[in-house]
Amino acid sequence: MFVGEIVRNKGVGVIAVTPDQTMVDVLRLFRANNIGFVVVGSSDGKYLGTLSERDCCYAVAEYGAEAAKMCAADIMNRGVATCSTKDLLPVAMAIMTERRTRHVLVMDGDDVIGVVSVGDVVKHRLEEAQRTEQDLHDYICGTNYR
Repeated sequence: MFVGEIVRNKGVGVIAVTPDQTMVDVLRLFRANNIGFVVVGSSDGKYLGTLSERDCCYAVAEYGAEAAKMCAADIMNRGVATCSTKDLLPVAMAIMTERRTRHVLVMDGDDVIGVVSVGDVVKHRLEEAQRTEQDLHDYICGTNYR
């Protein structure tokens, strides 16, 4: 399966914050949307970096209570893992493994069109395994031939 198909299935788009939003603002957004990753973008829609729960934890470990007042631009990740809509899912999985990240930005040229997370990969692989199991069951039992 292509990464672009997964993004289309889950819904194209990303949740973004501005570089001047504080870490507390970002954490509240994480909680309100049940997410752990956002894109940091400029007012003209240009992608600047990303911010994850892990980035926030590292900021607290390094700066203590002052991290809460820091801007997203000060703690965001600029070296973000990316893949193309045309990449196969194992490519995205390999990127996550090599980069030790839970999220990969999905790009269409220079445009960010979505995010694929470890959870998305697990969901897809589970559905794939369930379909295979059902197909094998049907084959063995001689039922549901198409």
